[in-house]
Amino acid sequence: MASSDIQVKELEKRASGQAFELILSPRSKESVPEFPLSPPKKKDLSLEEIQKKLEAAEERRKSHEAEVLKQLAEKREHEKEVLQKAIEENNNFSKMAEEKLTHKMEANKENREAQMAAKLERLREKIYFLDSRAWVPVQISAEQSCLCSVPDLCLALGLQSAVITSSDLSHNH
Repeated sequence: MASSDIQVKELEKRASGQAFELILSPRSKESVPEFPLSPPKKKDLSLEEIQKKLEAAEERRKSHEAEVLKQLAEKREHEKEVLQKAIEENNNFSKMAEEKLTHKMEANKENREAQMAAKLERLREKIYFLDSRAWVPVQISAEQSCLCSVPDLCLALGLQSAVITSSDLSHNH
């Protein structure tokens, strides 16, 4: 656009600024580009060209189908891997829990055996100091009871080796 195509008309002038109007001249025929009203006509396709396009479309369809199947197979493989990993983690957790429980049960068993051994040792110490002439009342049944010597009671309880009477002590010294 040349400067002759534009006219400037001043509207107002103020201290804060000024207002003006630009008037453009109408376009000339020379400057208007010609746009076709309809799209260009396509050339007629031959049977051979149509066949090539159909084959290319079929090839694209097969390629797309193969890609979709490949992605589906990869997704299934990933799902199998995730499932296998979850099963392995579950098995590992079960093994760890079983080992922990077994360890705890063994510790409890050892603890109980140690407590029983300590009680038995205390019982043996008490029996050691009892006089062989001491008699202990023993309840046989609800109606019957009797007096029994400490060595006889120890034999009945299976504590034969733990019993040392005062007479045994006198022979050793």
